[in-house]
This record gives sequence, structure tokens and C-alpha cells, in this order.
Amino acid sequence: MNAPASPRHELPRWAEVLRQKYLAGEASTFVLYRNVFDNYLVGDRLHNLGAFLVEELFKDTKQHVCEVSLERGIRVLSGTSEDKQRALLRQHEEGTEPDLLASLHALEQRMRAQPSTAVIVPYADALLPAGDPSFMAQTDRQTYLVFHRWSLDQTLTQGDNIVVLITESLNAINPGLLSNPKVAAIEIPMPDLPLRKKVIGFFAPKLTEHQVELFSERTSGLRTVQLANILAGSKGHGLSEAERRALIGQLLEGTPDAAARADTLATITAGMTPAEITRLIEPGKTLPEGDADQEVLKVIHARKREMIEKECAGLIEFIEPKHGLSSVGGHEHIKHELMAIAQNLKAGETTLTPMGLLAVGPMGSGKTFVIKAFLKEAGLSAVALKNFRSKWVGSTEANLERVLATVKAMGPIAVIIDEGDRSFGNGGGEDSDGGTSSRVIARLKEFMAETENRGQVLFVMMTNRPDKLDSDIKRPGRLDRKIPFFYCDTAAERVQVLQAVLSRYEEPCVASMEELLTLCDTLTGYSNADLEALALLAVELARNQTTPLNAEALNQAAADFMPPQERDMIEFMELLAVSETSRRSMLPKRYRDMAIADIQSNLIAAKRRALTR
Repeated sequence: MNAPASPRHELPRWAEVLRQKYLAGEASTFVLYRNVFDNYLVGDRLHNLGAFLVEELFKDTKQHVCEVSLERGIRVLSGTSEDKQRALLRQHEEGTEPDLLASLHALEQRMRAQPSTAVIVPYADALLPAGDPSFMAQTDRQTYLVFHRWSLDQTLTQGDNIVVLITESLNAINPGLLSNPKVAAIEIPMPDLPLRKKVIGFFAPKLTEHQVELFSERTSGLRTVQLANILAGSKGHGLSEAERRALIGQLLEGTPDAAARADTLATITAGMTPAEITRLIEPGKTLPEGDADQEVLKVIHARKREMIEKECAGLIEFIEPKHGLSSVGGHEHIKHELMAIAQNLKAGETTLTPMGLLAVGPMGSGKTFVIKAFLKEAGLSAVALKNFRSKWVGSTEANLERVLATVKAMGPIAVIIDEGDRSFGNGGGEDSDGGTSSRVIARLKEFMAETENRGQVLFVMMTNRPDKLDSDIKRPGRLDRKIPFFYCDTAAERVQVLQAVLSRYEEPCVASMEELLTLCDTLTGYSNADLEALALLAVELARNQTTPLNAEALNQAAADFMPPQERDMIEFMELLAVSETSRRSMLPKRYRDMAIADIQSNLIAAKRRALTR
């Protein structure tokens, strides 16, 4: 058995795995999946996957290379003359489309007669789709049987033949083929840090070693083809590098180091329009000393976000918090806990970093705002999962795999799941979608529990009804820290919240501390959201009266504002947060020393009052 190419150049790791498995006789049919629509740098040449297989992997070891696709039938890519290629495709009648099944049988005869053939199947999920066999078309079942039989046929495998199926998602391929012990699935990963360094150096040789290091660190999650679109070395449309340099030089005219800044920025703005470049670069801005990289990182970040959102269109949303934990009023015990986690993340202390966080507490207690402030404090990029569900068979699972692969490649990153009880609820109706929800949740649980993600992918879930969550999702190893949120206990804490709200909105307040404490002493039971609404109502009243925001405006707003009247539900949600917390030290004084038995009995009584109406 001949190996696929003994490398003239160093092969990508996944290709070397394929070569070794083929040499060992583990399989002769391989499924390449995940990052299959990328370019691959070998030596000083870029290839798409098909070209890489033909020109690098099979060039010296396979006498014949064929392509099989639903769209174009069977094409001979190398090793056979045009006459033989035409003979390979059997036509029913002149002018009709080739019979793919008959052509596969003809190809099989040639593989037996003339061994050493590589068969490449791009878009294999279109040819061998997943699905219940009882609902599959006859041609789909027949095609599946052909490839399944090939993988087990010793005459074909001993004849130095190899079949390579290419698909973005394993879930889209016929599961019967994947479960075959003589079929090996090999993941093509997103470019890692060393590969990104190599690619960036290839496309932009003028960059300094420091810049290459910086860019490669900040472009995690991008494919080689996307890096090519960013850097000046790519052959895209639009402004040339010289034209971009001239435009940026005009924008930066008169600022220190304008020429050097223009050179660097021109390198990383390939494919951008003049309007886009102008929006990203602040004309006339003088960079603080020692902060020269921030301008470049801003451009890199914007381009990375644009490309990933485009690739995962509608599946994820980037979150960019504006405020840190210093903008949070109250919640001192929570801020202390989150600050410690943020410091561990920054220091790379993966052992001390939780796999995930679960923020629990009644509505309006500040869960979302505080968590976003924590992300800002930790310097973590963050994305929120959006609606990746689809009505088409297999599409939901494929969408999820695309999202998870992108998230993993972007690490360190936080994945935010708000209202987690809706996504991971343990309610009924699991079979109404054919088991899709169960499979999606099971895959997410599996991903959340992967220990190699610790310190790289932090899941953060928020809910006010943790009792609706699947209990398995809340276990240590998935959501390690349960952080309880409560309404403010004291007038002083409510004053802190009011001041933090007014500070965020840059609204000066002339009321004295004594006046604020007197007011907040009357606001027992108000949530953080209630206090924010009250503060903004006071701002509106003060503006209407053309007076400063003083105690009178705040008192008028307090007299006019009506907070939600759901005391039973709020008490129930608070007790749920108490029962879920992972540390007593994060509980308010009124709950900190309560026995577990008392917590449970109070919870049962509160649930009865809240839900029995």
C-alpha cells in the first residue's frame, strides 16, 4: 500500500494524520470535515482543499485522481486522458444527464482494473445526506450502499485506492457510513496560533516580528482565507495598498508618526472602501505614548467581528460591554467574586478558572449588567448564541457545530446564554421536533464539559428560574460557580445603585447624601431595574422643570413611580437563588446562616404561593 504523498513540504497536521492512518491500514475511506472551505499554505503556495489533495497529497502516489459530485458527476482530475474520461461517464441517451449510479459502477470497474486511484467527493453531504433511511430516496440509498461497500471491499482497499469525502458538518453525512469501522473522520481545524503567524508573515512580509505576533494573537477564529482578505498581500478588489496608504496618510496628516501608522494600517485594510477606512481611523487623533498598538488592534477587531458575524450570519452576536465593575452599584460580595475570576483569567490561571458561571436571582436584580461589566473587567471577548435552530433536517446540528468550532477557535472567549431556562429547560415536548432539541442540548453539554476549554471558553448562563434548568447542566464541570443576585437590603446599597446609574448616564445630581439616604430608606423592595427607572424619571422631571437634578425631583419621581407588584414571585425567585448558590459567603445576611432544611421548606411554601393562583 503506497502512502499519500511523502511530503516534499511539511504537511498540515490533519493531512499527516490521514497519511498515517492510511499507511497503517486503519481505513481507506476518509471524511474530512469542519474547516474544509479554507486555503492551505504549503511552502510558498496556497491551495484550496481540492487542489491540495491533487497537487500535494496524491501527486506522486496515485496514478489516477477522480472527483465525484452530485453537480458534475465524475470528472478525472489527473492520470487519465480525455478519451478515457468520456468513456468513464455512461449516458442513457445523447443529450441526457449522466446516470451517476451507473458512472460509479463504471468507476469501480476501473479501480479494480487500474489500481492506485484516489476518489475525491466534495460536498459529500449532498451526495450522501443524513436522514432516516426509510424516508430517503432510492438513489440516495443506492449511492450510500456503493460507498459503504467500497470501504469494506478488500480487493479495492488492497489495490491502493483511497476515497476522501469532504463536508463541513459530520452531522450532515449519512450516519450509517460514519459508523462504519473502516471509515475514518478527520477534523480540519481552524488555524492555530503558529499557523496564523506563518500565514500573516506570508501575506504581509513587511510587518515587524512584534506586529506579526500581535496580529496572530488577535485573529483567533479566522480562517486563512479571511486573513488573506484582511492583509495587503491578498489579491482582492477595491483600493490597492498604495491607494490605501495615500488615503490613510491624508487622514492622519499632521499627527506624530503619520507615515509609519499609514504603512501599518494600509497593510490590514485590504478590501475596505474609503468610507469604511475613514470610519475606523480617527483623523487627527494623536495616540498616547506607548499606545501605538491600540489603533491597529481596533481595526483588527472590527474586521474580525465583521468576518465572523458574516460567516455565522444570524447564529451569534458579539457583545461589547461599555462599563466595568466600577460602574456597578451595590453587589459588593458579587463584585469581589467576579474580580477574582477576572484576575485569574487575565493571569492565565486556568486551574482557578471556572468552566462556567450561572447567574441566578429575581428579575431586575442586575444579572445581565453585572455579568457584562465582569466581561469588560476580564478583557474577554464575548458572544451570545442566537437562533441556530432550523426547520431543515440536520441543519440545526450543523449550525451548532459551526458555532462551537468558531467559538473554540476564538478563545479565550465567553459565551453568554441569557434566559437559560428557555434554552436548557427540562419541560416536555422533547419529541415534537424529532429529537433535535435533545441532541442540541446533549451536544452543548458535551462541549461545556470539555476540560481543554477551561480558561478558553467560559459559558455564562443567566436565569431567574433555575428550577426549570436541566439539573445536569448545573453540575460542577459545566457551571461551576452559581452566583446569586438579590435586591438591595439597605438604603446605603440603594444609594450606590442610584449614583451608579446617574454616573453611567452622565447626569449630575445635587442631592446630598443625607437626602439620598432618606429617600432610599422608603424604597425597600425596589429592584436595581426599578431604581434605574426611578432615576431616569427624576432626570426627565428635572429637565421639564429646568432645574438641577435634586432631592425634590427624586422625591417626585419616587411618589409617581409604581414598581411591579409581584412579591410572591420575587420571594420565590430569591429563595431559588439561595438554594442554587455555590458559596454561602455570597448570600445576604438574612440568608447566610439559614439551615438547608429551612431553605427548602421556605422554598416549597414560596413556590406554592407564587405558582398557585
